[in-house]
Amino acid sequence: MQPSLPLFSLFFVAMLALDVMLKFWLATRQTRHVSSHRAQVPDEFASRIGLHSHQRAADYTVARVRLGMIERLFDAAVLVGLTLLGGLQALDQLAAHWVSADLPRQLLLITLVALLLGALGLPFTLYRQFRLEARFGFNRMTPGLFLSDLLKGTLVSALLGLPLAAVVLWLMASAGNLWWLWAWAVWAAFNLLILLIFPTVIAPLFNKFTPLADPELADRINRLAQRCGFSINGLFVMDGSRRSAHGNAYFTGFGKSRRIVFFDTLLSKLNGDEIEAVLAHELGHFKHRHIVKRIVISLGGALAVFALLGWLGQQVWFYTGLGVLPQLAARNDAMALILFFLVLPVFTFPFTPLGSWFSRKDEFQADRYAAEQSRADYLVSALVKLYDDNAATLTPDPVHSAFYDSHPPAAIRIRHLAAQ
Repeated sequence: MQPSLPLFSLFFVAMLALDVMLKFWLATRQTRHVSSHRAQVPDEFASRIGLHSHQRAADYTVARVRLGMIERLFDAAVLVGLTLLGGLQALDQLAAHWVSADLPRQLLLITLVALLLGALGLPFTLYRQFRLEARFGFNRMTPGLFLSDLLKGTLVSALLGLPLAAVVLWLMASAGNLWWLWAWAVWAAFNLLILLIFPTVIAPLFNKFTPLADPELADRINRLAQRCGFSINGLFVMDGSRRSAHGNAYFTGFGKSRRIVFFDTLLSKLNGDEIEAVLAHELGHFKHRHIVKRIVISLGGALAVFALLGWLGQQVWFYTGLGVLPQLAARNDAMALILFFLVLPVFTFPFTPLGSWFSRKDEFQADRYAAEQSRADYLVSALVKLYDDNAATLTPDPVHSAFYDSHPPAAIRIRHLAAQ
């Protein structure tokens, strides 16, 4: 029995309301908990982090959460406007007015929606970068660099995304009832290709990468990698300080393209022992195959998503229940894609804690590996510095943390390392 239009529309509205209320409840818990612990540094950090830094981190956390609350409410309003209030229907008619050929019309519709969503989100991005981040001393980006990144990002997205969309739309029209299986295979190959070319083709479009110039540190890192059975194709420093004062380090690439990248801001804050411990933690993720597992889970989840899309795209109530009258004389594949990926997060958000739990489990395992290959106290020292420099709260709300955080709370993580 197919659900009626009112039933599916009401179900969508109910899920969206639940989504907004749950996010607001979690955000309120976080702001109250962080604010109530603002006056005193937790005992386990009192000797390493001053009260001023602790309060700065609390204020930074609260400011980000409050901005996020406004953004979530705005996003919900945009979603309703695009679906139930007819926004997508109007854009579809506009695309059909401009272009009559089927595939170009559908690509134009996808482009219009992407540009609209990008434009609507731009004020929040600007405020976050040039007001909030600047207020707490993190922004290093100039308006010119922001504009350059925006234009290059838009161009790269178009050059990569539009051909992918064209192939998927062609498969939807030509590959029969199992189009979703072929589309998933194309999507999987595309994402693996991006992972392969990102370090050497895409990332250099936005940042400058130079070989690590410190021979002593480079030798130490190479010895750590050899000790862990990990081959790398270079150690690079990225000019992260052009955009932000936040520090980071990461591994990227596969096979012969694997490389270690340091933000220049990180190298200025940590000593050799601490850098080695941080990298040992990252090597732990590779040693325990966390990255491969996440890729496999991602591909498996995507297969289920494409299968569901393959079924929903054939249901008239899916379109009409979300405010769209499907065209009878033309294909509606692009509309199916847009509707599906617009509303999917509303229905999957309650499962967020499951992914966060698995991620925190991996982080504990990587910490143990770092303690074995380096020293636990080195990693503790590095983490405390990073918490301090990045203004990460030391007192997150437990429920908010369990829901969202991919890494364990600071106090719990430090206690686990101290017990190694």
